[in-house]
Amino acid sequence: MNSSAQIATQQASRIAKRLLNHWKHKFEVKENDQFLQIFFPEALITLTPATEYLQVNIEVQSEDLNLERVQQVVLDHLIRMGQEELTASWQTTS
Repeated sequence: MNSSAQIATQQASRIAKRLLNHWKHKFEVKENDQFLQIFFPEALITLTPATEYLQVNIEVQSEDLNLERVQQVVLDHLIRMGQEELTASWQTTS
């Protein structure tokens, strides 16, 4: 099961980079010119900044993962990193 959302923001690159730096002390991370990745123990979070939104993809790697909880944790941290109100309409696929 996977989940994705386009989160509207004018500061997608800044927020993604701040979140990566915030979590790099706790999780393995990867960064290139197109996207940033955070390797949770049971999920892979991919952040792809665009001009007017941040594309967030969550790849579930364990059936025990509480996907809704991870979605909320990611969104809460993005709000904290961007210091702006953000909303996400998550699209879940199997």
